[in-house]
Amino acid sequence: MAVWVAALLGLVQGVFMFVPVSSTSHLALTQHWLEGQGHLSATPESPEMLLLDLVLHSGTVVSIAVVFRGQIMALARDFRTERRTRRVDPADPAPASQMIAMLGVATVATGVLGLGVRLLAGGVFGDPRVIAALLVVTGGILWWVDSTQPRGVVQVTVWIAVGVGLVQALALLPGLSRSGLTIAAAMALGMLREPAARFSFFLAIPTILAATFVQAAEVVRLGEPVDLPVVSLLVGFVVAAVVGALALALVLKLLYAGKFRFFSIYVWLLAAAVLVIGDAATGGA
Repeated sequence: MAVWVAALLGLVQGVFMFVPVSSTSHLALTQHWLEGQGHLSATPESPEMLLLDLVLHSGTVVSIAVVFRGQIMALARDFRTERRTRRVDPADPAPASQMIAMLGVATVATGVLGLGVRLLAGGVFGDPRVIAALLVVTGGILWWVDSTQPRGVVQVTVWIAVGVGLVQALALLPGLSRSGLTIAAAMALGMLREPAARFSFFLAIPTILAATFVQAAEVVRLGEPVDLPVVSLLVGFVVAAVVGALALALVLKLLYAGKFRFFSIYVWLLAAAVLVIGDAATGGA
């Protein structure tokens, strides 16, 4: 794989992992374009693409760690303090301990539902009508995020964690945005914008790491030689990390300013483009 191809895929991964317009759809469109131009011969299920996907996702974990570094360090420090002072009470857990526990609850909820959604996603991935419909849904959800007035909840409860985790699993379907859906779900359950966004992107860390572990296990299980230059992997990782950090900072700025509807317009236009391209590819059938 050429270095510029890895860089392009890292760019797409970094931008659309956080911009709420469905990273799955954009990665699929980019890979289809590269295949059509003869620059990408490996299939998405090949060991090469699984390894590259693993590396790119690892880069986006770095993006989250960089943007939220202060809050992550504070969370870790408070958690150590709570454990050391034995403040953790199952009936009334301390804030940092509760946040970490709720991240675990949400991750488990995603994993349980995600197994079924992944099987369904494989069947609908190539249907442009389904992708376009889900993009329209994403646009509507993002528009709603701008107009809603949450009740003011700042602490994540079990029900919020389960709800956000289940919704995150649905984002495996192409056309649905992980960040958009999880932020909207947290706000629908009463959370303010900032804590909803923080929980959504904190949740991305264990979710991505878990998915990365599954992909790594799949690469090992296949047992096939992986022909990917180390420099291409390194470039893809760095591009995904740097671009992802910039994209995440922009997304947070627009979310807090109540300007998510700009993304709504984009995904609706993308839905129309997917339908047009899909009809042209099938001869209008």
